[in-house]
Amino acid sequence: MPFIKNADGPTSIFLAGSLNMSWLNLFGLILIILLLIPNIIYATKYKNQSNKCTNTTMNILEQVGRYGCMFFMIFNIGILEFGFSSLTMLLIYLIGSLALIVSYWICWMIFFIKPAFRIQIALAIIPTLLFLLSGITSRHYLLIIFAILFGIGHIYVTSQNRE
Repeated sequence: MPFIKNADGPTSIFLAGSLNMSWLNLFGLILIILLLIPNIIYATKYKNQSNKCTNTTMNILEQVGRYGCMFFMIFNIGILEFGFSSLTMLLIYLIGSLALIVSYWICWMIFFIKPAFRIQIALAIIPTLLFLLSGITSRHYLLIIFAILFGIGHIYVTSQNRE
């Protein structure tokens, strides 16, 4: 599984070694943990919250997409994943991921202060963008497929659960 397609040998070895690219994607694991922390806080704060979405297909689509994205962000299984095509793609992935995580946390802070529907939708879109960014920049096609499924389901279910 190539990590940096067009990078010279020493650059590829350095980047692959420094990011610990093996079967376990540590940066992906950190991103997933950072996505889950505010969700866990929300779940403990609002224990009796129920899902108002009655569309079973969309609820299933959301969950399949969610767990597929989480799995493929953390684990490199070598199927339909080709690595970053250039150092530029790696930098877009790193900087874009950090920007999306920061905006996600800012939206959660705003939502905890004053819940609003537009913030709820942003909280549904940002993780979808993070998964898509990761899949596109690393040419991880299964992650892209699951990100699309997750985005469709999550945005729909979130719109049905308007605060």
